[in-house]
Amino acid sequence: MNTSAMTHARRARSGGEVGSLTQAAARAGLAARGVIYVLVGVLALRIAFGDGSRQADRSGALAEIAQEPFGAVLLWALGIGVAGMAVWRLSEAVFGAVGPDGRKVRKRLLALVRCVFYAFVAYSVLSFATGSGTGGSSSDEQSRDVTARALGVPAGQWIVGAVAVGIIVAGVWIGVRAVRREYHKDLRLGEMSPGLRRLVDIAGVGGGAARGLVFAAAGAFALRAAVDYRPDRAKGLDDTLRSFAQTPFGPWLLVLVAAGVVLFGLFSFALARWRRV
Repeated sequence: MNTSAMTHARRARSGGEVGSLTQAAARAGLAARGVIYVLVGVLALRIAFGDGSRQADRSGALAEIAQEPFGAVLLWALGIGVAGMAVWRLSEAVFGAVGPDGRKVRKRLLALVRCVFYAFVAYSVLSFATGSGTGGSSSDEQSRDVTARALGVPAGQWIVGAVAVGIIVAGVWIGVRAVRREYHKDLRLGEMSPGLRRLVDIAGVGGGAARGLVFAAAGAFALRAAVDYRPDRAKGLDDTLRSFAQTPFGPWLLVLVAAGVVLFGLFSFALARWRRV
Protein backbone atom coordinates (compact mmCIF):
# COMPACT_ATOMS: atom_id res chain seq x y z
CA MET A 1 0.00 0.00 0.00
CA ASN A 2 1.46 3.38 -0.99
CA THR A 3 1.81 6.36 1.34
CA SER A 4 -1.22 8.19 -0.11
CA ALA A 5 -3.48 5.18 0.39
CA MET A 6 -2.24 4.69 3.95
CA THR A 7 -2.90 8.35 4.76
CA HIS A 8 -6.41 8.12 3.30
CA ALA A 9 -7.11 4.98 5.35
CA ARG A 10 -5.93 6.64 8.55
CA ARG A 11 -8.14 9.68 7.91
CA ALA A 12 -11.15 7.47 7.20
CA ARG A 13 -10.54 5.49 10.37
CA SER A 14 -10.10 8.69 12.39
CA GLY A 15 -13.29 10.15 10.89
CA GLY A 16 -15.17 6.98 11.74
CA GLU A 17 -13.97 7.09 15.34
CA VAL A 18 -15.01 10.75 15.70
CA GLY A 19 -18.39 9.94 14.18
CA SER A 20 -18.91 7.07 16.62
CA LEU A 21 -18.01 9.28 19.58
CA THR A 22 -20.38 11.99 18.36
CA GLN A 23 -23.19 9.47 17.99
CA ALA A 24 -22.59 8.15 21.50
CA ALA A 25 -22.57 11.70 22.87
CA ALA A 26 -25.81 12.54 21.05
CA ARG A 27 -27.64 9.45 22.31
CA ALA A 28 -26.42 9.98 25.86
CA GLY A 29 -27.53 13.60 25.68
CA LEU A 30 -30.99 12.75 24.36
CA ALA A 31 -31.44 10.15 27.10
CA ALA A 32 -30.33 12.66 29.76
CA ARG A 33 -32.78 15.23 28.40
CA GLY A 34 -35.48 12.59 28.60
CA VAL A 35 -34.76 12.01 32.29
CA ILE A 36 -35.05 15.72 33.06
CA TYR A 37 -38.33 16.14 31.17
CA VAL A 38 -39.90 13.06 32.74
CA LEU A 39 -39.00 14.29 36.22
CA VAL A 40 -40.25 17.82 35.52
CA GLY A 41 -43.52 16.38 34.20
CA VAL A 42 -43.93 14.17 37.27
CA LEU A 43 -43.28 17.15 39.56
CA ALA A 44 -45.89 19.15 37.64
CA LEU A 45 -48.38 16.30 38.08
CA ARG A 46 -47.73 16.39 41.81
CA ILE A 47 -48.47 20.12 41.81
CA ALA A 48 -51.73 19.50 39.95
CA PHE A 49 -52.79 17.04 42.63
CA GLY A 50 -51.89 19.32 45.52
CA ASP A 51 -48.21 18.65 46.26
CA GLY A 52 -46.40 21.89 45.46
CA SER A 53 -43.38 21.33 47.70
CA ARG A 54 -40.93 20.94 44.81
CA GLN A 55 -40.19 23.26 41.88
CA ALA A 56 -41.32 21.79 38.56
CA ASP A 57 -38.13 22.75 36.72
CA ARG A 58 -34.54 21.62 36.35
CA SER A 59 -33.55 22.56 39.91
CA GLY A 60 -36.49 20.59 41.29
CA ALA A 61 -35.62 17.59 39.11
CA LEU A 62 -32.00 17.62 40.32
CA ALA A 63 -33.09 17.83 43.94
CA GLU A 64 -35.41 14.88 43.34
CA ILE A 65 -32.56 12.80 41.91
CA ALA A 66 -30.23 13.74 44.77
CA GLN A 67 -32.63 12.15 47.26
CA GLU A 68 -32.53 8.78 45.54
CA PRO A 69 -30.07 5.97 46.39
CA PHE A 70 -26.81 6.57 44.51
CA GLY A 71 -28.14 10.05 43.75
CA ALA A 72 -24.65 11.52 43.35
CA VAL A 73 -23.73 8.88 40.77
CA LEU A 74 -26.97 9.51 38.90
CA LEU A 75 -26.31 13.26 38.87
CA TRP A 76 -22.81 12.73 37.47
CA ALA A 77 -24.21 10.45 34.76
CA LEU A 78 -26.90 13.01 33.94
CA GLY A 79 -24.42 15.88 33.77
CA ILE A 80 -22.06 13.94 31.52
CA GLY A 81 -25.00 12.98 29.32
CA VAL A 82 -26.10 16.61 28.92
CA ALA A 83 -22.49 17.54 28.17
CA GLY A 84 -22.68 14.95 25.40
CA MET A 85 -25.65 16.82 23.97
CA ALA A 86 -23.54 20.00 23.91
CA VAL A 87 -20.71 18.16 22.13
CA TRP A 88 -23.14 16.79 19.54
CA ARG A 89 -24.60 20.23 18.82
CA LEU A 90 -21.09 21.68 18.57
CA SER A 91 -20.18 19.05 15.98
CA GLU A 92 -23.30 19.99 14.00
CA ALA A 93 -22.29 23.66 14.13
CA VAL A 94 -18.77 22.87 12.91
CA PHE A 95 -19.32 20.00 10.47
CA GLY A 96 -23.03 20.25 9.68
CA ALA A 97 -25.98 18.06 10.67
CA VAL A 98 -27.43 14.95 9.04
CA GLY A 99 -29.75 15.68 6.12
CA PRO A 100 -29.68 17.58 2.82
CA ASP A 101 -29.85 21.01 4.51
CA GLY A 102 -27.64 20.12 7.48
CA ARG A 103 -24.76 22.31 6.29
CA LYS A 104 -26.81 25.48 5.83
CA VAL A 105 -25.82 28.51 7.89
CA ARG A 106 -29.20 28.67 9.62
CA LYS A 107 -28.88 25.07 10.81
CA ARG A 108 -25.35 25.62 12.04
CA LEU A 109 -26.23 28.77 13.96
CA LEU A 110 -29.18 27.00 15.59
CA ALA A 111 -26.89 24.12 16.55
CA LEU A 112 -24.42 26.61 18.09
CA VAL A 113 -27.18 28.21 20.19
CA ARG A 114 -28.26 24.76 21.38
CA CYS A 115 -24.65 23.91 22.19
CA VAL A 116 -24.31 26.97 24.44
CA PHE A 117 -27.62 26.19 26.16
CA TYR A 118 -26.76 22.55 26.88
CA ALA A 119 -23.26 23.48 28.01
CA PHE A 120 -24.85 25.76 30.62
CA VAL A 121 -27.27 23.01 31.69
CA ALA A 122 -24.41 20.50 31.95
CA TYR A 123 -22.40 22.95 34.07
CA SER A 124 -25.32 23.47 36.46
CA VAL A 125 -25.96 19.72 36.80
CA LEU A 126 -22.28 18.91 37.40
CA SER A 127 -22.03 21.79 39.89
CA PHE A 128 -24.94 20.25 41.77
CA ALA A 129 -23.24 16.83 41.64
CA THR A 130 -19.98 18.18 43.10
CA GLY A 131 -21.77 20.12 45.81
CA SER A 132 -20.30 23.41 44.60
CA GLY A 133 -23.67 24.68 43.42
CA THR A 134 -27.39 24.18 43.80
CA GLY A 135 -28.04 23.25 40.19
CA GLY A 136 -28.86 26.87 39.56
CA SER A 137 -31.56 28.96 41.15
CA SER A 138 -35.14 28.21 40.26
CA SER A 139 -36.24 28.99 36.73
CA ASP A 140 -38.64 31.60 38.09
CA GLU A 141 -35.88 33.50 39.89
CA GLN A 142 -33.65 33.32 36.84
CA SER A 143 -36.39 34.64 34.55
CA ARG A 144 -37.21 37.58 36.80
CA ASP A 145 -33.53 38.43 37.30
CA VAL A 146 -32.67 38.31 33.60
CA THR A 147 -35.79 40.29 32.70
CA ALA A 148 -35.02 42.96 35.31
CA ARG A 149 -31.47 43.37 33.99
CA ALA A 150 -32.63 43.54 30.39
CA LEU A 151 -35.31 46.12 31.18
CA GLY A 152 -32.65 48.27 32.85
CA VAL A 153 -30.61 48.81 29.70
CA PRO A 154 -31.44 51.36 26.96
CA ALA A 155 -34.31 50.13 24.80
CA GLY A 156 -34.76 47.31 27.33
CA GLN A 157 -38.50 47.06 26.79
CA TRP A 158 -38.00 46.55 23.07
CA ILE A 159 -35.27 43.96 23.64
CA VAL A 160 -37.34 41.95 26.11
CA GLY A 161 -40.39 42.28 23.87
CA ALA A 162 -38.47 41.04 20.83
CA VAL A 163 -37.06 38.06 22.74
CA ALA A 164 -40.52 37.28 24.11
CA VAL A 165 -42.03 37.29 20.63
CA GLY A 166 -39.18 35.01 19.52
CA ILE A 167 -39.99 32.56 22.32
CA ILE A 168 -43.69 32.60 21.38
CA VAL A 169 -42.84 31.94 17.73
CA ALA A 170 -40.47 29.15 18.77
CA GLY A 171 -43.22 27.57 20.86
CA VAL A 172 -45.67 27.65 17.98
CA TRP A 173 -42.98 26.28 15.64
CA ILE A 174 -42.21 23.41 18.04
CA GLY A 175 -45.88 22.52 18.41
CA VAL A 176 -46.66 22.70 14.69
CA ARG A 177 -43.63 20.57 13.76
CA ALA A 178 -44.70 17.98 16.32
CA VAL A 179 -48.31 17.83 15.12
CA ARG A 180 -47.11 17.54 11.51
CA ARG A 181 -44.74 14.76 12.62
CA GLU A 182 -41.79 16.38 10.94
CA TYR A 183 -39.54 14.43 13.29
CA HIS A 184 -40.18 11.39 11.05
CA LYS A 185 -37.38 12.47 8.73
CA ASP A 186 -34.92 12.24 11.63
CA LEU A 187 -35.94 8.72 12.71
CA ARG A 188 -35.01 5.30 11.40
CA LEU A 189 -38.65 4.33 10.99
CA GLY A 190 -37.81 1.13 9.13
CA GLU A 191 -36.42 -0.36 12.35
CA MET A 192 -39.75 0.09 14.17
CA SER A 193 -42.77 -2.18 14.14
CA PRO A 194 -46.12 -0.52 13.28
CA GLY A 195 -47.21 -0.68 16.92
CA LEU A 196 -43.99 0.86 18.18
CA ARG A 197 -44.24 3.58 15.57
CA ARG A 198 -47.72 4.48 16.83
CA LEU A 199 -46.43 4.73 20.40
CA VAL A 200 -43.54 6.95 19.27
CA ASP A 201 -46.03 9.16 17.42
CA ILE A 202 -48.20 9.49 20.52
CA ALA A 203 -45.16 10.59 22.51
CA GLY A 204 -43.80 12.80 19.72
CA VAL A 205 -47.05 14.60 18.90
CA GLY A 206 -48.36 14.88 22.46
CA GLY A 207 -44.99 15.71 23.96
CA GLY A 208 -44.01 18.20 21.27
CA ALA A 209 -47.37 19.96 21.42
CA ALA A 210 -47.13 20.30 25.22
CA ARG A 211 -43.55 21.54 25.01
CA GLY A 212 -44.53 24.11 22.40
CA LEU A 213 -47.45 25.28 24.52
CA VAL A 214 -45.19 25.77 27.56
CA PHE A 215 -42.69 27.75 25.44
CA ALA A 216 -45.44 29.95 24.01
CA ALA A 217 -46.95 30.58 27.44
CA ALA A 218 -43.57 31.53 28.92
CA GLY A 219 -43.03 33.90 26.01
CA ALA A 220 -46.44 35.48 26.58
CA PHE A 221 -45.57 36.17 30.22
CA ALA A 222 -42.24 37.71 29.16
CA LEU A 223 -44.05 39.90 26.63
CA ARG A 224 -46.44 41.05 29.34
CA ALA A 225 -43.48 41.89 31.58
CA ALA A 226 -42.01 44.02 28.78
CA VAL A 227 -45.25 45.85 28.01
CA ASP A 228 -45.97 46.57 31.70
CA TYR A 229 -42.29 47.23 32.49
CA ARG A 230 -42.58 44.78 35.40
CA PRO A 231 -39.95 42.01 35.56
CA ASP A 232 -41.96 40.21 38.26
CA ARG A 233 -44.51 39.29 35.59
CA ALA A 234 -41.94 37.10 33.80
CA LYS A 235 -42.27 33.43 34.67
CA GLY A 236 -39.88 30.51 34.52
CA LEU A 237 -40.83 26.91 33.81
CA ASP A 238 -42.26 26.25 37.26
CA ASP A 239 -44.53 29.31 37.41
CA THR A 240 -45.54 28.82 33.78
CA LEU A 241 -46.68 25.28 34.50
CA ARG A 242 -48.50 26.37 37.66
CA SER A 243 -50.32 29.07 35.68
CA PHE A 244 -52.16 26.39 33.70
CA ALA A 245 -53.93 25.37 36.91
CA GLN A 246 -55.21 28.94 37.30
CA THR A 247 -57.16 28.91 34.04
CA PRO A 248 -60.93 28.25 33.88
CA PHE A 249 -60.07 24.60 33.20
CA GLY A 250 -58.50 24.35 36.65
CA PRO A 251 -55.82 21.81 37.54
CA TRP A 252 -56.93 19.43 34.79
CA LEU A 253 -55.24 21.56 32.15
CA LEU A 254 -52.04 21.33 34.17
CA VAL A 255 -52.51 17.55 34.32
CA LEU A 256 -52.73 17.40 30.52
CA VAL A 257 -49.70 19.65 29.99
CA ALA A 258 -47.68 17.79 32.64
CA ALA A 259 -48.55 14.47 31.02
CA GLY A 260 -47.39 15.96 27.72
CA VAL A 261 -44.07 16.96 29.31
CA VAL A 262 -43.63 13.37 30.49
CA LEU A 263 -44.43 12.18 26.97
CA PHE A 264 -41.74 14.45 25.57
CA GLY A 265 -39.27 12.87 27.97
CA LEU A 266 -40.28 9.44 26.71
CA PHE A 267 -40.00 10.71 23.14
CA SER A 268 -36.43 11.82 23.91
CA PHE A 269 -35.67 8.22 24.91
CA ALA A 270 -37.03 7.09 21.54
CA LEU A 271 -34.82 9.67 19.80
CA ALA A 272 -31.83 8.36 21.74
CA ARG A 273 -32.49 4.93 20.24
CA TRP A 274 -33.69 5.64 16.69
CA ARG A 275 -32.63 9.15 15.70
CA ARG A 276 -30.28 9.55 12.76
CA VAL A 277 -27.11 11.23 14.02
